[in-house]
Amino acid sequence: MAGGKTLKDVSAAAFIKAYSAHLKRSGKLPVPEWVDLVKTSTGREQAPIDPDWFYIRTAAIARHIYVRGNVGVGRVSKAYGGATRRGQLPNKRCGSSGSVARKAIQGLEKLGVLEKDAAGGRILSSQGRRELDRISAQA
Repeated sequence: MAGGKTLKDVSAAAFIKAYSAHLKRSGKLPVPEWVDLVKTSTGREQAPIDPDWFYIRTAAIARHIYVRGNVGVGRVSKAYGGATRRGQLPNKRCGSSGSVARKAIQGLEKLGVLEKDAAGGRILSSQGRRELDRISAQA
C-alpha cells in the first residue's frame, strides 16, 4: 500500500482489539466448543476470564505472523507462553497450549489469511495482508 497505513504503523493493542472485534462480528472464524473450559497454558492456574479470549489470541497470532513471517505452531506456543509456578522451586519457562495455537492458525487458514509455506510453517497470503492492512488503517 503506497502511502497508506500498514499494520506496522499501528500500535499492537489497537490492532488486536480492532481485528478481534472484526473476527467476532464476521462470525466466520470456527471457534472450538471447548474454549470456555481450557486454560491457555499448563503454567496458568485458571482459565481466561474474558469470554472473547479466543478471538483476541487469534488476532494476536495473525499480527505475530505478519511481523515475523514464517511461523509454526511451536513458535507461536513459545511466544505466548510464560513462567510456571513450582512452589518453593524457582519458576520455569512454560509454553502455551499447542492446541489453542493450532486451532487459531487453522481458523486463519480457513479464512484465507494464512497459507502453508513450502519450507514449513505458515505465511500471510496476499489476501490476508490486504485485509490486515485495511483493518489497521481503520484502527
